[in-house]
Amino acid sequence: MLKFTPILLALLYGFAMYRFSVWRTSRELDAKSTELADGQLRALTDRMAKALDLPRIRVNIYEIEPVNGLAAPDGRIFITRGFYNRYRAGEVSAEELASVIAHELGHVALGHSRRRMIDFSGQNAIRTALVMVLGRILPGVGPWVASMLMRLLSARLSRGDEYEADAYAAALLHKAGIGVTHQKSLFRKLDQLSGGGRGVPAWLLSHPKTEERIAALEVLEARWDDASKH
Repeated sequence: MLKFTPILLALLYGFAMYRFSVWRTSRELDAKSTELADGQLRALTDRMAKALDLPRIRVNIYEIEPVNGLAAPDGRIFITRGFYNRYRAGEVSAEELASVIAHELGHVALGHSRRRMIDFSGQNAIRTALVMVLGRILPGVGPWVASMLMRLLSARLSRGDEYEADAYAAALLHKAGIGVTHQKSLFRKLDQLSGGGRGVPAWLLSHPKTEERIAALEVLEARWDDASKH
């Protein structure tokens, strides 16, 4: 039993850190956000709400400059002020910003935040076990190898979530009559808008490469086109 104690402690630590992170994130978002009030975007979110049989979709502005969207653990959807400013400046269309909202709705609907709690806790336990084993086999570099392996695992899991949220968003945009074209056009702009991940190997990025995300959407579009012909 004693030999499993470090792993159990790592699980408890991971869970405690996740709960603290949720609490801290919620406080941060409460303090630095307001509800989005934009007529053009509201018209698009109303179309998505109708497609989902919801009364409305509330979107909040998070007052930070980086270009991003996020789904909070409590299910709220946020667009950063930096992203909204790019829309106001004409660099991003209303439909493109709506595709970001649809993507974040996908994270909520698919339970990615809840699943990440389990992943985060489990990864801490695995990391502890790897450090114990590799530390004996590879003294000095074992912990570094363990950390690198966990980074790879975490990035792979996160990329999987992004593909799933992309597919959800595409289906929602298609059903709402907004279309997937704007989702793809935004992907082509994202690297320039956010400077995303230059110089970082694709297998370490938490988001898939742009061309791979677009290719996955085109597979979905082809499938829907075939279905409509039969």
